[in-house]
Order: sequence, then C-alpha cells, then structure tokens
Amino acid sequence: MKNNNQKRQVLLVDDDKHLLDSMGGWLVEQGYQVSLATSSVEALKNLNERFHDLALIDLRLGGEDGMDLLRECKSHHPNVVPLLMTGYATVDTGVEAIRAGAFDLMSKPLIDDEILIAFDRALSQQQVIEENEQLKTQLDQRFGRDNIIGNDARMQKTFDMVDSIADTKATVLITGESGTGKSLIARSIHQRSNRRKAPFVEVACGALPENLLESELFGHVAGSFTGATGNKVGKFKQADGGTIFLDEIGTASASLQVKLLRVLQELEFEQVGGTETFKVNTRVILATNEDLSQAVAEGRFREDLYYRVNVINIELPSLRQRTSDIPMLAQHFLTKVCEEENKQIEGFDPNAMQAMQDYGWPGNVRELQNIVERAVLLGAGPLLSLQDLPAHITSCSSTTLTIPTAGKRQTLKEALEGPERQIILQCLRENNWNRNATAEQLSVNRTTLYKKMKKLGLEDPKTAAVQGW
Repeated sequence: MKNNNQKRQVLLVDDDKHLLDSMGGWLVEQGYQVSLATSSVEALKNLNERFHDLALIDLRLGGEDGMDLLRECKSHHPNVVPLLMTGYATVDTGVEAIRAGAFDLMSKPLIDDEILIAFDRALSQQQVIEENEQLKTQLDQRFGRDNIIGNDARMQKTFDMVDSIADTKATVLITGESGTGKSLIARSIHQRSNRRKAPFVEVACGALPENLLESELFGHVAGSFTGATGNKVGKFKQADGGTIFLDEIGTASASLQVKLLRVLQELEFEQVGGTETFKVNTRVILATNEDLSQAVAEGRFREDLYYRVNVINIELPSLRQRTSDIPMLAQHFLTKVCEEENKQIEGFDPNAMQAMQDYGWPGNVRELQNIVERAVLLGAGPLLSLQDLPAHITSCSSTTLTIPTAGKRQTLKEALEGPERQIILQCLRENNWNRNATAEQLSVNRTTLYKKMKKLGLEDPKTAAVQGW
C-alpha cells in the first residue's frame, strides 16, 4: 500500500527498543519522519522539542500507563493525533481509550497495511479539523465586529450592544431598511457568542410559501404531505446548540406565528405530520424591514408574538443617516473588488465621492457595494470619477464635473490628499496609532499604509496635532 502523507512526523512510544527500531525504520521507508521514545518522560521531551502529527503509544510502558501519556498529550499537545497499541485489548480498554481521546486502539502484533490505513485515517481527520478551524477563523474575520465598518455614533452604539448581548440567551429583533446589514449583524452576534462553534442557520422567511416554510423550520415526517417521501430535519433542529436567524419575519403567516410563539416560549415543537416533541437549545435572532408595531395594529402580526420577539431590539440606521461612513465603506468595497478582479484603482476623485454622499441610497449598504463593484469593473482608473457612476447617482449630486486648466494641474492631487489624510488619520486615532490594526481596518497592506502616511505627513501623531489635522 502506498502512503500519500509523505514527511509527516510520527512519535513512536514503546518500552520494547527492538520493536521501536524495527517499526521506526519501516515507517521511514514509507516516507514518514520518526521520533522514538521508550518512556513517558522521553515522549514528552520529544513532543516539547518539535511538532508531531501523530503519536503511536503502547498502553503498557514498563511500570507506566500509556493512558496517562495519552491524557497528557491531549491536554498539552492538542494538535497531535494519538493512537494506542496493546497486546491485551478488550472492549472495555477500547472504550476507555476512545473516551480518553485516542483516535484508534490497535492490537499487537501490528500489520503493516493496518498501520498505514490507521495513519491515513488519522491524518485525514487532522486535516478536516485544521480546515474547520481555518473556516471558523475566516468567519470570525468576515463577520466579527471589527469587520463591520462604521464610525457613525449610531453604528458604534450597535457594536456596543452586540458585545453586551452576544453571550445571552435573549431573543434579538434586528430592524432596519433592506440592505442595512441585518444578516451581518446577526452573524456577528453568533460569532462573538459562546455558541460560535455550533451552527448558524439562516432562513429567509419571505422566500418560501407557507407550507414549505413550516416544513423548512420544523421538519416533516414521510407522507405528511404530497412530495414528502422521507423524513426531514428542520432548521430549528439543525441549529440546536447554536443560532437560528429568521429573516423577513414580518411575512410569517398567522398559523406559523402561533408555532413560533410556542418555540420561543418553550423551545419545543413537532414536525409537520409528526407527534414526537423535540426540545432544542437554539438562540433565536429575527429581522424585519417592516414596522411590526404597525403590523400588530393592523392585525397582521400577533401582539403576544411581537412582545416575545422584541426582547432586545437592534435598530440599524439607513446609509443616508450615516453619510460620514460612505467614504470608508466605498473604499473598503473598492479594495475588495480590486483584489478579486486584479484591478489597479486607488480610489474615488472628490466629485465622485461627493456625488455618492449626496445620493439617498434607498438600497443602503448593499446598493453602495453594487455601485462600487460596477464602477471598478467599468472604470479605467487610477481614480474613479463621475463618469464611472450611474446617471441616477450623479444627477442627485450638487457637484459638477470640472476639468482643471493648464495652470492648475496639481489641484486634483491636492484635493485628494485632504479626504485621504482624514480617513487614515481617523483610523489611526481609533487604533491608538497602531499601524497594523489601521492597515487591517482600511483593507490595505502595511507597506501601502506606511507610504501614504509618509506622503501625507502622518508619521508622527505630534506632527498631526501641530498641523491641526
């Protein structure tokens, strides 16, 4: 059998020196790097000195217990996948080994192919764990509070509320116009909570008809309706231990509202067509762009459900209510699209930026993102101008396009320095002049930031203060 995990580091632990040398030499021939140890002390020394992918530990190490070494390995070297071997295996021994954290318990005498198969399986599991950790890190970076852009006082208040409620079990209602980032806030709450390792399940309530939505949320049993050929697990069950996000909750039907009320109060439900009651530990976050109090007054939304979902309300401001955030948001989206499309565009000229700040943005941040993406794809750079923006945005602007005369060729450059300096300076101050944090917030690399700081006279906070910036 050919091994596909070349140059992986394996630690072999056995008090039989002859067996160690024989097995170690054979594993080296298979492409592994091998360390040998005849005792727990020697094994821990090896683990502390270098990284190992796998550790194959004998259950009996002379007068020592290999189970103790296994526990030590799991506690202080969690990235190492441990396997046990023994010539005295029993069912109880196997159960104890697995409970203690062993990936496998192998019986002596060991067969070559069995060793390679066990190692391949262990390494595959390790790779899955590493990939999951990477994905979780990416989620933290994408949906963590630090990646939700906004210096407006309303957004800062929202950020503070996210921090304060993240670890509570309270139901959260996020309100705001379409495109303000309600889903992003919901994910941020989950990622900052102690449920972050459990599932985050999102359901767009307005995208499904009533009969399918109920099945989607609670699941169904086979034969409960036409097309239900098998049992289905619902989203509430999938989110057990984690968070379920119900978007567009204002569209829920009267019958569904009754069932939601019960779930929110008792955290239990039955599947469509089923009689078994399921109980879940699921944190519920809801969102709507409707005025639910008005819906209650009109009889479209249950009053008792309204009070149950409105425990904690996060109201997101529209983009036209926080126009000061537009330059930072636009630059963030521009940088992101440029990286994805390999475009070389530095930013927006003053007229284009003023036009965007004058516009009302009925589609809010989502619309801004789409407009910036369009401008980057169509623009020739290095700066995006009014010509790169749609007519419905430029027509609302108080700015008219001007072409500098021959005697004023530096006007555009000088005009651009002011807004750019202000944005960088504001971020530097927010991060206590930490350049790495500022570069990350602005989505630029550190070298680019350092060059811009030098060009704009922002190398020293004292200098900036003296200049009155």
